[in-house]
Amino acid sequence: MSKFTTRFRRLLLCVAILIIAAPALAADEAAQPVGVIFDTDMGNDIDDALALAMIHSLQSRGECKLLAVTLSKDNEHAAPFVDLVNTFYGRGGIPIGAVREGVTPADGKYLKQVTTARDADRLRYPHDLTSGRDAPEAVALLRKTLAARPDGSVAIVMVGFSTNMARLLDSAADAISPLTGRELIKQKVRLLSAMAGSFSPELAAKHYKEFNVVRHIEPAQKVFAEWPGPVVTSGFEIGLTIKYPGRSIRDDYRYVKHHPLVDGYRLYRGEQNDQPTWDLTSVLYAVRPDRGYFGLSPAGRIVVEPDGYTRFQSEPKGNCRYLTVDAEQKARVKEALIMLSSQPPNAKPD
Repeated sequence: MSKFTTRFRRLLLCVAILIIAAPALAADEAAQPVGVIFDTDMGNDIDDALALAMIHSLQSRGECKLLAVTLSKDNEHAAPFVDLVNTFYGRGGIPIGAVREGVTPADGKYLKQVTTARDADRLRYPHDLTSGRDAPEAVALLRKTLAARPDGSVAIVMVGFSTNMARLLDSAADAISPLTGRELIKQKVRLLSAMAGSFSPELAAKHYKEFNVVRHIEPAQKVFAEWPGPVVTSGFEIGLTIKYPGRSIRDDYRYVKHHPLVDGYRLYRGEQNDQPTWDLTSVLYAVRPDRGYFGLSPAGRIVVEPDGYTRFQSEPKGNCRYLTVDAEQKARVKEALIMLSSQPPNAKPD
């Protein structure tokens, strides 16, 4: 046998091995958990807390990894509340960053009450953070978290104001990373999944201005105009039409005597009442974008008007889309949200 024939056979063998291995490698890559940064105005509504519980359940299922939580609500009890929820789910070490000089500083209906609740001489829900003032600044934590991750591996779920993301865009190279914020986003972030705006004809006819946008307009204008990657937003109409049932709060969390979500829900909404699922839908899409839970609009861009009204412009090369749902998808989404939010803690070693 000639040397050429031997080398040719070896080459064919290598090619065959690569062909066989390629699908397995692709499947292994697809199975990697999504790195999630959760940016929230925790305390302004209770859906933020339900959404955080969902992320923990999805992590226990091996579908995502919560890298950090950043707060866009400037209230000292927001970070401790997040810390106690993370601790309740067995992941008290997750980094938490707090906005500085942000908006909506009021306590709200449940943050302080749940964070400071006591049974006899001890806190009902243990946590290490006692004030958001003791937490790292949000943008510094965002930069640190992104710099440490592989390229294209992070989904940011932004379900509050755009404050932190706008400041991240403007951040300069520093000791954390030689990349600017814009460069870090472009290199590390695969998706910005946002709960913001409204896009239904019915709400457009009313010139409806959605809360997360209208309470801090300039940062929202910046983020939707300048974000250097894919953006998918869940408009106000999506969560409004899919309600989290109060019955689930009454029936599905009985695996413990006290549950922070139940306490928060009772204080904010009342357990007899249903809750729109605004923030939960953004989490579900970020972690499970290919499960058919939602439809997507055509590509385009989202324009935030000076008064906070959001307008979608269809453009083939645009980087923005918004979620849509039909009747069948609504039923599937609701079932998934209930199941994931109410799943008992089952933290796996990271």
